Amino acid sequence: MKWGIWFLLLGAPLWAQAPFRKHNFTLGGGAAMPGGEVNQYFRNSPAFRVGYGYRFHRLFQVDTGLDVGFGAARIRDYYDSQFGELRIRDYQYMLPIGGRVVIPIAEERVHLYAGGGGAWLKYSERIRQPFANYGYRIDCPVCRTRSGWGSYGMAGGSVALDRGGMFRLGGSARVFRATTDGDSFGTLPAIRTKDRWINLTGEFTISF
Repeated sequence: MKWGIWFLLLGAPLWAQAPFRKHNFTLGGGAAMPGGEVNQYFRNSPAFRVGYGYRFHRLFQVDTGLDVGFGAARIRDYYDSQFGELRIRDYQYMLPIGGRVVIPIAEERVHLYAGGGGAWLKYSERIRQPFANYGYRIDCPVCRTRSGWGSYGMAGGSVALDRGGMFRLGGSARVFRATTDGDSFGTLPAIRTKDRWINLTGEFTISF
């Protein structure tokens, strides 16, 4: 009984609903590193991240967003269109849907967090669009795709850049695991594979 009372007394400051910013928009960049059964077919590539999190409690936040890897399959093909040869490149899209536990330190100055959830992965070829600025897009009948569902886990931290905590700078790691299938993709044959990605990014967050 004594231990329960001490736990409640010590935990009360953490669970108290102190003021905090609920809406969090994040942009980031870094690297996407393949593993699992796609490790021999893909390579490390640059990655871009965009995300949104709704912090409904001081300690909990729901998350969604998008990680995009560029050129991990090393595809450098061309499509012979009516406008000439157009370059084909490959992209890796990773959509996480989940949540995190947020540990605020020093009156919200520092955040440490970890979490996870479900994820959808898609690998896609795209052609260069020379007329995109004019609202005209060229179809690519030879472009290939693969996709599948899985899960992700993440951990990271951030530091407030201003007194009110509206701007934050930090970094995080996400580990994606999924089973994908579909077309052959680069040197990856048209088979079902168990994929893993480790994405490391620096992040800038606007909160309000």
